[in-house]
Amino acid sequence: MIRILREILPSNVILLAITEAVIVLACFLLAAFLLLPVDPVVYLLYDGGLARILIAVASIIVALYFHDLYTQITVRSRVLVLQQVLQVIGITFLFQALLFYANSDLILPRWMMMLGGGMTLAAVTGWRIFYSSVVLQALGAERILFLGCNPLVEQIVRHIAANPDLGLSAVGYLDAQPNPGVEGLIPYLGRVEKLRELAEQHKPDRIIVGLTERRGQVPVAELLEFRFSGIRIQEAAVAYEEASKTISLKELRPSQLIYTGGLGPRPGMVALQVAYSRLIALVGLVVASPLMLLIAAAVKLTSPGPVFYRQTRVGWRGRNFTLYKFRSMRADAEAATGAVWASKDDPRVTPVGRWLRRLRLDELPQFFNILRGEMSLVGPRPERPEFVASLAQQIPYYRQRLAVRPGITGWAQINHEYGDSVEDAARKLEYDLYYIKNLSPALDAYIILQTLKTVLLQRGAQ
Repeated sequence: MIRILREILPSNVILLAITEAVIVLACFLLAAFLLLPVDPVVYLLYDGGLARILIAVASIIVALYFHDLYTQITVRSRVLVLQQVLQVIGITFLFQALLFYANSDLILPRWMMMLGGGMTLAAVTGWRIFYSSVVLQALGAERILFLGCNPLVEQIVRHIAANPDLGLSAVGYLDAQPNPGVEGLIPYLGRVEKLRELAEQHKPDRIIVGLTERRGQVPVAELLEFRFSGIRIQEAAVAYEEASKTISLKELRPSQLIYTGGLGPRPGMVALQVAYSRLIALVGLVVASPLMLLIAAAVKLTSPGPVFYRQTRVGWRGRNFTLYKFRSMRADAEAATGAVWASKDDPRVTPVGRWLRRLRLDELPQFFNILRGEMSLVGPRPERPEFVASLAQQIPYYRQRLAVRPGITGWAQINHEYGDSVEDAARKLEYDLYYIKNLSPALDAYIILQTLKTVLLQRGAQ
């Protein structure tokens, strides 16, 4: 789990989250010691005070996450950071008010909440500014030297330039000649023959090899020497996967899928995923059953046709199954056109269906598909047989996404904007292959959290 979290979240983000949790906890503990008329130790240890404080701390950290304050940690405006943290504190007060109606024994005393929240506002805002201006500078960025500048290296360089919070610094590249595709993003340092001299000058932490023509061009002796001196050496395809969280179709070879076990799903993880997906789906059906009854009534009363939409999809190992959703389109949506991709702002969607799609509530009946073993909570989205047959002919390795059960949400859905073209399908496949390779409960939990964030904030991929 730690490995997956470190791959998804930069270490400086994890460090910031941990330190902020400690700071918030300290603020509320200090408020308890300053305000309580009785012995604070008795309140904390015997009256459930520590549990109440931990609930408040957790709600603040979750609110910071949902405000994207762990997505962009570099402070560009102190006023904006203050406003964002103030909103987080306000949401925490609202959460405490809701807790009062659920169980008043779980909330903090009013004045402790106010003092603790005020100190948290000042402390977290100040720490954010200090962390951005001092700690990040002290930690330093990982220095990367590129040996060659093929198309994958171009994409890595653009990704680093667009995401400064990754803590990566591209110091330059060596190649036979300058590449106009990265001009202005990274300096050209010279030819490959100058590797030793430039490595000693720039002292990189990592060297990424991305030569367009590698035969006779790779300085093996120098790279071996650098590797054993502690410098990390990577191929561009591996670095691209690490940076973009996708697997490049252009660089993928059949031999990698056949002879390398790391790209396929691990049977143990697949079995574990089936178990916890079914358990969560069962609980979800019980909890959501009143809401599902209301949705069924709304669909039936607002447009003619059945409540449920049934459609054949391709699932695990290419087996067809019937997918269930609440109907969000007109009953005759494909009468004249046949099978076509849904599009953004699709005119066939009903007014109620538009809200169901926006909140993802039309997906709730797929809990039944999970209980039947046809789907899981997380995985590649299931496509229709017509599209799978067509895309498999146009996109290499497309059928390899069928190695795991399809999901209600997935890695591609939270990372890629809505698209209805072959190019979009190919891009989503790159995310799906990365997910299949790294399938784990930790990655599934992260995807579910990101999906909830997308639904609540009404933005993001689909």
